[in-house]
Amino acid sequence: MTQPNRPEALIVMDAKAFSAQFDAARLTRLGRLASLDEPVWTDDLDSADLAERLANVEVLLTGWGAPRLTAERLARMPRLTAMFHCAGTIRSLVSEEFWERGILASNVADANAIPVAEFTLAAVIFAGKKAPFLAADARTHREDWSYLNTRGELSNLERTIGVVGFSRVGRRVVSLVQQLEGVTCLVADPYAEPGEVRAAGGTLVTLDEMLPRVDVLSLHAPELPSTRHMIGAAELAALSDHATVINTARGSLVDTAALERECASGRLGAILDVTEPEPLPADSVLYDLPNVMLTPHVAGSLGSEVHRMTDAALDELERYTRGVQLRAGLSHEDLRLSA
Repeated sequence: MTQPNRPEALIVMDAKAFSAQFDAARLTRLGRLASLDEPVWTDDLDSADLAERLANVEVLLTGWGAPRLTAERLARMPRLTAMFHCAGTIRSLVSEEFWERGILASNVADANAIPVAEFTLAAVIFAGKKAPFLAADARTHREDWSYLNTRGELSNLERTIGVVGFSRVGRRVVSLVQQLEGVTCLVADPYAEPGEVRAAGGTLVTLDEMLPRVDVLSLHAPELPSTRHMIGAAELAALSDHATVINTARGSLVDTAALERECASGRLGAILDVTEPEPLPADSVLYDLPNVMLTPHVAGSLGSEVHRMTDAALDELERYTRGVQLRAGLSHEDLRLSA
C-alpha cells in the first residue's frame, strides 16, 4: 500500500485567525499529515527571514487575513502545489499567476455555510412573528401593547419565503425552512437546476415573479458585478407591505439608500447581518428604525464554529496526501459564479 505523502506545509493567516482556528489538537493533526518546520505560522509572505522556509513550502493552509498570492510572492514558493483555505471565498487571495501555475485550491465554504443558514432560519422565523421589530417597539411603548398590531400579520404558518441565490447557503436555507408548516419556498437563480431546487423543497421562479409573492425575502447570491444592487428601488417597491428583507450574504446586493427609504416609511422591515458600506455610516437611519435589526456580520463561523472549518480544511489536506480527489476543489471558472 502506498504511504501518504507528507508535504512541507505552512499556515498563512492573521494572528487572530490562527489562534482561533488552530488549537493544540488541530496542530497535532496537521503535524501528522504534513511536515512542519519553524515557523509553523506566518502572516507575512514578504519577510526576508522566511526565504528558505518559503522556498521549500509545498502546501499552504490559508485563512482570514492571509496576504494576496501575487506573482512576486508565488515566486518565493517555487515548490507550492496546493492551497487549502480554512475559510470561505478565495477571491481576494488568488491572482492570475496562481491559476497559471496550476496550483490546486480548495476552500471550506460548505462548512461556513452551516452557521449562516442556521442564522438565516432563525431570522426567517423571527421575521414571521416580527419579533425583532416588536422588541424595539417595546422599548418605547412600556406598559402599552397598542403597537402589537402595527407590523402586519404575525405568523409562521403558510408563509411564502423567497430565496435569492441557490448557493451553498441558499440551498441549505431552502431545506431548513421546510420545517415551517405549509411553507412555500420560491427560489430565484438563473443558474440553478429546477430539479435540484425541487429536491430541496423549493420552486424555481424569476426574481420578478418572486418579489410580489413573498412574506420574507432572503438573499444568498454571490458578490459579483452582475449582482451589485440587484435589490434596488424597483425590486423593493415590488414587495408587499410588511415584507421583511433578510441579508446574510453581501451588503452590495442591496441598494442601501433605497432600503433606507422603504424602511423609514415603515412599509418594509429588514434583518441585516451585512450592509453596504460595512459598517454603515453613523448617520444611517437604519440604526434607529424599530423595523430594522442590524448585527455586525456574525452569521458566519465564529467561536467554536471556526474549528469546523479547520477540520474541513485538514480533511482536504488528508485527501491530497493520499492522492484522493479533493471534495471542495476550486477552479478559476468557479469564481465567475461564486463568492
